[in-house]
Amino acid sequence: MQQPDLATALIAGDRRALARAITLVESTRPDHRAAALAVLEAAARAGRQALRIGLSGTPGVGKSTFIESFGLMLVNQGLRVAVLAVDPSSARSGGSILGDKTRMDRLSREPAAFIRPSPSQAHLGGVARRTREAISLCEAAGFDVVLIETVGVGQSETLVAEMADLFILLLAPAGGDELQGVKRGIMEMADLILVNKADGDLKPAALRTVSDYAGALRLLRKRPQDPEGFPKALPVSALAEDGLAQAWAEMQALAQWRRDRGHFAAHRAEQARQWFEAEVREGLLARLTRDPAVRARLGALGDAVAAGRAAPAQAAAEMLASLGG
Repeated sequence: MQQPDLATALIAGDRRALARAITLVESTRPDHRAAALAVLEAAARAGRQALRIGLSGTPGVGKSTFIESFGLMLVNQGLRVAVLAVDPSSARSGGSILGDKTRMDRLSREPAAFIRPSPSQAHLGGVARRTREAISLCEAAGFDVVLIETVGVGQSETLVAEMADLFILLLAPAGGDELQGVKRGIMEMADLILVNKADGDLKPAALRTVSDYAGALRLLRKRPQDPEGFPKALPVSALAEDGLAQAWAEMQALAQWRRDRGHFAAHRAEQARQWFEAEVREGLLARLTRDPAVRARLGALGDAVAAGRAAPAQAAAEMLASLGG
């Protein structure tokens, strides 16, 4: 399929074209990159927006079950839902997130849903670029909601929060002491904390956990982009499909409040600026490292740092000086 045809099929909502376009932007081949830029330009001209929802949570919290139940609820409301997974750790751990497409069996069969795991063995910057571009392609393909999932803990939370319009933290029922285990920074990023598994014998513990987190959230400094009462904690049960409608209503209310006051558009504009600057930085670095002399100098200085013969800061300064910086 030629690139103009691919872009046309993508904008017409063809899921196969979307999958091919994402494969194209994931490729590191120079000719593929040129073709990917043409498709991304066409996607940008389509001028479509989806609600981007970032989702994080520790392993075992039930993210896959939640995403499947939540996604099916949205599909049943007539919405088109895309799920993108961010897993920069998979090169080391073989992270289970890459199996999400098989675990979300019901959602993956829905014509109005699209599930795409992240490429394995990619560094955080590479995953960031591919995920940003995949979001743009999903929006151009006419999806109403893009769920961006991360494996949890670490830089990937910040990465996803910066890409999303709303950031959701999914947690399991826990004792009060375990509240200390959630980093303050992650709580400060969250727009909603959803305590999953609020069913059966775990329901009382889930409700206590919601109360604990609600109290902790009240101690955080109020953000200017939030209405009264946000961020907030809510109980949900992905298995029983309970509380999902209320969570969705809260997400829509928050997004609309931000739209009405200009916060939403300002955040999108800042995201676009950050993405542009990240592309420039990555492009400059790639251009430099294509030069054999620069690669050799980087290698020599890197070896010196590794052997303890040079301090990292001093070696970096020497590298920059050799580039005229």
